[in-house]
Amino acid sequence: MTFDDFATIEVSPKGTPVFLRQHGAGPPLLLLHGFPQTHLMWRFVAPLLASRFTVVCPDLRGYGRSGCPPSAPDHGPYAKRAMAEEMASVMEQLGFPRFAVAGHDRGGRVAYRLALDHPERVDRLAVLDIVPTADAWERADKRFALAFWPWSLLAQPQPLPERLIAAAPDAIIDDALSAWGSPPRAFTADVRAAYTAALSDPVHIHAICEEYRAAATLDHAHDATDRHAGRHIACPVLALWSGKGALETWYAESGGPLAIWRAWAADVSGQALDAGHFFPEEIPEVTADRLGEFFARLG
Repeated sequence: MTFDDFATIEVSPKGTPVFLRQHGAGPPLLLLHGFPQTHLMWRFVAPLLASRFTVVCPDLRGYGRSGCPPSAPDHGPYAKRAMAEEMASVMEQLGFPRFAVAGHDRGGRVAYRLALDHPERVDRLAVLDIVPTADAWERADKRFALAFWPWSLLAQPQPLPERLIAAAPDAIIDDALSAWGSPPRAFTADVRAAYTAALSDPVHIHAICEEYRAAATLDHAHDATDRHAGRHIACPVLALWSGKGALETWYAESGGPLAIWRAWAADVSGQALDAGHFFPEEIPEVTADRLGEFFARLG
């Protein structure tokens, strides 16, 4: 299955074009991708969910075929708060004032920020292979620095990370898709080529680095402020993570991913899946089943 039946749409709710694909019938469901991917990561999962939901798969700002608004000294345009606001506006423009959302990797960070900042809009939230940004940074150690190199490398001041990515985007893609637990067979040559092409434009490269700089500064600060104020995610949360990846073992002393997410929301369920970090592409049927079961409770 692919996006063959999906409509191709471009909207500009905040003045920046957002590319997306949409298809299906039923309650609206927003699917957000991670790094170094685009909406293409949902190519197998989205058609399976479209039989029950109206599925919307955008490219996040700075990624894929979406635009790259100018940044700022504080990286604010690429903070998850700004990206979440944009996604809320996208869904509003599509006619969906309330919706469910699932996000993988960076998209998961936009997704939970959506739920925190716009509780009146988000019915249910699924976060795939992440813990909140503040928790990740505050528990970071040598393992984190070596395994999750984009967090520290791409957050360095410009132009160093931009120049490194531009010099070898294929190496970035090959390392990311091979090093985080998913087998090479999960990514065909054409998919790798598409991800490499999306990571080859200097303007998009800079935007992606700005997103990582925001994660190390504003995103962490926003999480810390919310935690201090006692703000919680109001809707039910599903946490899925790679049983072969870091989340399965790194946070055992904190009770694992579920315990960490339960400090942020009252209604949290979830489990590890027998796959690598990119499990939506590696085991799409299982991923779609878990998401479908969770989101079927909408309303």
